[in-house]
Amino acid sequence: MAASSHRSSDLEARLGHSFADPALLQRALSHASRGPQSNERLEFLGDRVLGLVIAEKLYAEFPNEPEGILALKLNALVRGEACAVAAREIGLSDHLILASAEAVSGGRKKTAILAGAMEAVIAALYLDGGYETARRFIEQTWTPAFENLGNELRDSKTSLQEWAQSAAGNAQGLPTYTQTGREGPDHAPRFSVTVSVKGHDPETGFGNSKREAEQDAARRMLGRLGLS
Repeated sequence: MAASSHRSSDLEARLGHSFADPALLQRALSHASRGPQSNERLEFLGDRVLGLVIAEKLYAEFPNEPEGILALKLNALVRGEACAVAAREIGLSDHLILASAEAVSGGRKKTAILAGAMEAVIAALYLDGGYETARRFIEQTWTPAFENLGNELRDSKTSLQEWAQSAAGNAQGLPTYTQTGREGPDHAPRFSVTVSVKGHDPETGFGNSKREAEQDAARRMLGRLGLS
């Protein structure tokens, strides 16, 4: 119990908030593999809180940007990969509460699990400490992401789609994605997805979810086309 309490205190220090309801933080750290008392509902709320905070900051910091560019920046900052990076930065993986099988299969390193936990923790901060508590944490934790916002803000699937429909891509139409494999147990699946663009050889990507595999396939295709 003492070790668990120490670990919680260490995380609270990283979050910049001491929880009045410690059980709320424990729920935020509990993956679905542990059963029904998981962080999935908190993920739903945290995603919305994160989006609002990031949208407010973008609106304030880029007063001359049109809506379309702001939307691209928002997507880059709130998507799962960005949340997972933030989770790694604060050492959240060490505090995740996972079923043994999930932990053994490398669950603490999985982008989807880290991203979901990050969103859930944001919701816990919001519920326990209010909007300002959540806002302060997000703005501090996402500072590197804001500083690294580049000109290429689209994810790989979007970039490939826009190229394929452009004159440069000979207006080939939408890329198509086909799941070509699924391995591993239900708690740790490994997907393969093949992307096809008319006039080009297909590329296959891999990931712990179909979405990750699709993004990987698109990224590989962009690389082969010299677009990444």
